[in-house]
Amino acid sequence: VLDKGGTGLDINQIKELLPHRYPFLLVDRVISFEPLKRIKALKNVTNNEEYFNGHFPQRPVMPGVLLIEGMAQTAGLTLLVEEEHKGKIPFFTGIDKARFRRPVVPGDQLYFEVEIIRIKNNVCWAKGKATVDGDLAAEADLMFVLGG
Repeated sequence: VLDKGGTGLDINQIKELLPHRYPFLLVDRVISFEPLKRIKALKNVTNNEEYFNGHFPQRPVMPGVLLIEGMAQTAGLTLLVEEEHKGKIPFFTGIDKARFRRPVVPGDQLYFEVEIIRIKNNVCWAKGKATVDGDLAAEADLMFVLGG
């Protein structure tokens, strides 16, 4: 049973909604959300992440593309809690104005915050940001389509 009252989702509820799995599931917990409006989620970044083996072994940094993917997965969750969208997959159709402001490293608690700007048919436009300790790590405008 999903909590649509906005108080959050745990990892098991997230896995009921998103098709992503290890090593590509990038959302550990949803802190708060308003379906079809806004959402805040958490990713605990650990040294055990597979991508740190190659990016970079001497100075591990989370790849920027994964920050964008985390924002997209977070945006998808606020749509997929709706019964009409259950079982659909959010596919990227565009990324604009992506900017990376600070590195994200093992030990960081990464927060994804996404605001849904517009939904028309199965196309969604959103603004996302990723923060660590209140500092902006990345931001982007996202566009995706809900496919089935």
